[in-house]
Amino acid sequence: MPSAQKPMRYGHTEGHTDVCFDDSGSCIVTCGSDGDVRIWENLDDDDPKSINVGEKAYSCALKNGRLITAVSNNTVQIHTFPEGAPDGILTRFTMNANHVVFNSDGTRIAAGSSDFMVKVVEVADSSKQKTFRGHDAPVLSLSFDPMDIYLASASCDGSVRVWKVEDQTYVTNWLLLQKCNDVINAKSICRLAWQPGSGKLLAIPVDKVVKLYRRETWDNQVDLSDTSITQPLNVVVWSPCGQYLAAGSVNGCMVVWKVETQECIERMKHEKSYSICGLAWHPKYEQIAYTDTEGNLGLWEDIGGGKKPNDKVANTVTKDYEDLFDGDDDDYLNGDMIEPQSSPNTGANGDHGDDDDDLMPTSGHPRQAVIDDDDNSLDIGMIKANSNLLEKEEDDDDDQIGGFPALPTSSTQQPFYDGPRPTPRQKPFQSGSTPVHLMHRFMVWNSVGIIRCYNDEQDNAIDIEFHDTSIHHATHLPNSLNHTMADLSTEAILLACESTEELASKLHCIYFSSWDANKEWTVDMPKDEDIEAICLGQGWAACATSALLVRLFTVGGVQKEIFCLPGPVVSMAGHGEQLMIIYHRGTGFDGDQCLGVQLMELGKKKKQILHGDPLSLTKKSYLVWVGFSAEGTPCYVDSEGIVRMLNRGLGNTWIPVCNTREHCKGKSDHYWVVGIHENPQQLRCIPCKGARFPPTLPRPAVAILSFTLPYCQVTTEKGQMEEQYWRSVVFHNYVDYLSRNGYELDENAKSQPVKEQQELLMKLFALSCKLEREFRCVELADLMTQNAVNLAIKYASRSRRLNLAERLSEVAVEKASELATALGDEEEEEDFRTHLNAGYSTSATEWGQLPGRSAQQDQEMEEAEETDGCEEAEGMPEVPKQRPNPFSKAVSSAEVITPKSAVIASSSQGRVNPFKVASSKKDPLVPSANVLDTMSKYSKKISSSRAVNKQSPPVIKPLIPKLKSKQASAASFFQVRTPSSSEKRVGEREEKAGNEPPVVQVTAQDSSENKRPKTGFQMWLEENRANILTDNPGLNEAEVIKEGMSRFRILSTEERMVWTEKAKGGAVNDLTEDKKRKRPTADEDEAKKNEEQKSEDSNLQFQHVRQSLRSLTQAGTANQSRT
Repeated sequence: MPSAQKPMRYGHTEGHTDVCFDDSGSCIVTCGSDGDVRIWENLDDDDPKSINVGEKAYSCALKNGRLITAVSNNTVQIHTFPEGAPDGILTRFTMNANHVVFNSDGTRIAAGSSDFMVKVVEVADSSKQKTFRGHDAPVLSLSFDPMDIYLASASCDGSVRVWKVEDQTYVTNWLLLQKCNDVINAKSICRLAWQPGSGKLLAIPVDKVVKLYRRETWDNQVDLSDTSITQPLNVVVWSPCGQYLAAGSVNGCMVVWKVETQECIERMKHEKSYSICGLAWHPKYEQIAYTDTEGNLGLWEDIGGGKKPNDKVANTVTKDYEDLFDGDDDDYLNGDMIEPQSSPNTGANGDHGDDDDDLMPTSGHPRQAVIDDDDNSLDIGMIKANSNLLEKEEDDDDDQIGGFPALPTSSTQQPFYDGPRPTPRQKPFQSGSTPVHLMHRFMVWNSVGIIRCYNDEQDNAIDIEFHDTSIHHATHLPNSLNHTMADLSTEAILLACESTEELASKLHCIYFSSWDANKEWTVDMPKDEDIEAICLGQGWAACATSALLVRLFTVGGVQKEIFCLPGPVVSMAGHGEQLMIIYHRGTGFDGDQCLGVQLMELGKKKKQILHGDPLSLTKKSYLVWVGFSAEGTPCYVDSEGIVRMLNRGLGNTWIPVCNTREHCKGKSDHYWVVGIHENPQQLRCIPCKGARFPPTLPRPAVAILSFTLPYCQVTTEKGQMEEQYWRSVVFHNYVDYLSRNGYELDENAKSQPVKEQQELLMKLFALSCKLEREFRCVELADLMTQNAVNLAIKYASRSRRLNLAERLSEVAVEKASELATALGDEEEEEDFRTHLNAGYSTSATEWGQLPGRSAQQDQEMEEAEETDGCEEAEGMPEVPKQRPNPFSKAVSSAEVITPKSAVIASSSQGRVNPFKVASSKKDPLVPSANVLDTMSKYSKKISSSRAVNKQSPPVIKPLIPKLKSKQASAASFFQVRTPSSSEKRVGEREEKAGNEPPVVQVTAQDSSENKRPKTGFQMWLEENRANILTDNPGLNEAEVIKEGMSRFRILSTEERMVWTEKAKGGAVNDLTEDKKRKRPTADEDEAKKNEEQKSEDSNLQFQHVRQSLRSLTQAGTANQSRT
């Protein structure tokens, strides 16, 4: 009996309509654009029961007395059946759900939405949900595997994916469909379906054919087609027995195939050629209910000759159908191995268990499948079978599996590879662009401007808009070459297109900053080489191609260097002279991408900063944006919303600086990054409601997010300040980088972050003091600058934490030593360069001066030396007993250098004198080891250079003796050397020429050689040492010096001048052998005396104040000890 088509009847208003049968087949259920669900007893039912579920109903499913509907208010609702009573909401989306399906036992439903997401929800407990992310466009349709292991989905992004439900990862991905941006624009809704029972085949309507894919191997077994199909197929459905497959097209054509023979057994045409959008096979009879896009319902009866196959017939036909594939040697070699009885699928298969036992593996090793998404994918099982069974194939041509006996499989063996699965590689993309398949899209959105592309029936053009119109006016360009990639800078516009059969891939540049009339140039790539990524920098352009090459050009069109990439490119970015390239280092597994990064500088000195280092991504994520901050620091963003930045201060490592997901209100919301600024700290991005990227119209608004480093316990005061401090450090690394690369920065830009960081450290220091964490305080002091350490010492002293203050003073001494050493190294390098030019320059440099000098200059040098000697003696701190005497003849300079002994060094090393009072009241650089000495009076004497330039902070520079030859210079680095009197004069003369502040050098006195003139105090101490020891027996050397200082200050001014004259007289006698000198004039003597008198008076006054402070502190200490 031939099939019959009943006249269609009105079911719903115009629009998409879905249909299904109940479990027994006693009624038909439809839903439509009117928001109603109607229950029909049969096609002739004139009074169907109607249930209103919402404004619009897009899809419905019915099983176990539960009716599921996808409604226009972005929810998936559940109703009782047939009563139609609401039973709650299973899940919500940010956009409408397009398709809902039940699994085989009705315990779970799957729903796909226009917000690109797929959800699997437990019907009994809707809180148990699983979300599947990966599609880049609205989801069209879904289908559950009968074994409840896999879930297939089709999307507007052109892909069909098979997901593993438990792992929420996809195992394969096919690009089969034409891309579109919404369901209403899709040429086919692609209602795919698994074969009932064993689920061995997945049917997918692709254009005018139905592709059948084999389970587990995921290879395309066969394509079903028919000459009557002239338009794309919309929906497919299997018969309950699994031997027939029906399909409906967009022009109303319906076809039924017998899959075993691939024969088309039934054809039917819609009476009005409306698009078929719903098909449902009766669970018992050969009937198909169908609906169209006009809301009509129809019934197709007596399919397949009117037979009503019972279970026995169904099983026989199914077995014959399986033998059609299982008996084919080629199919067996393609990896077709049926699961053994130990598989969990066998129990769930029920009546089909016998079918699964037809084949067994031919070896004891489990088959290992390598999943790939191309047509040439192979697996290990196929290779082994091909090599082991080749000869047997030639002898066996029957329908069996090559005559091989079926070997029993151990229960412990796994029939399929169950290890880590390779992740499909991420495709190349341009940062700041939306998907290429969209008709209206952003080609790039960056800190310079926006490039939009319009590709519809009316126009194919490119619009370019600049944020700052002073750079260039807006531009409209025709897109005749179908450019798909673009980049924009303040100099040029760069476009690129892929190759076609007729045209090569082209790179097109519009250099609008050119001063000549020819502003555009185009270059063709070699044959079979496509451009995959492009970027612009300052004066250059780059493109990465499918040949794993990076080609560099000037913005004027000159070809420059070419270099190879280790793997396929993912994305590129340029800024100034920097070029960053992201590429595939290898194959990732279990959803992870395996990416590498190269960072290069393309200036005059070309160098590579990052040499293909692995790129850190969040687990199971991919790259969505890569670029530079406005200040030139490399950054990138992954699909989980983590923003990472290069930390140049920690060996070019990557640090997460923001998580945009924390700012999203819904799970489906995302932020689309368009720019990053470090000063001020701003992440500029566009909020996308229920999508990953924004639409071109209306113009999206840019939001600004703040940065937060993922430090621990940021809710506490300590954690919050730590996060602020290190964020300030990371976000101001660009200052040092730009300074090293020759950029001029505002002084405020340099000083402000340092001030901010030191304030945070001082707050942390104060908090640690309150918590009595003194060791932590010292650790914080290591991060502070010299001034901040001095302030911390004062804070600790006022807080009566003298032990902490003592520790901090040691830290301050170490910092001063490090600073002095660094300055000394810089001056040594500078003096060595100057020494190389000695005798060749007549300019007024240190080594270019004439050898002669006036007596006035000699006298000034002596006065400076004498004054420093007095200051040295008067400003000397208390020296503990364990510290060596710097004036002892038996102590060498190398032995004096200790961390706790105020940094005494030999004159050849040019270290800072610890006994000299610092030269500024505001910025002491060398604090004493004693706490109270930090509150010292500082000398008013300022060098000439500092007096002229008062805004620069005072820095005590060590005096480096200038040597006469390269050999002498080299010797000074390896041995202690006492300078001769002539060399000393040269050093003094250089000090005057360089306007350096005078710093006393404490030189170790050797018993056999000491040519340096002594100060008046030293000569007085040598003569009166015996008297001091007689009056105070038992004093050590440090106490003798202290007592001598007290007695020397008691002397009258005239007596001290006598000793000073004696010291000067000795120096003159030592120097007469080298050169005759003029005596100082009376005016000079008078000025010198006045200056010394002032210095003596101020020092005496200061000593009195310091003794008072010391006594107060001792009293406070005594009180504290008593307490």
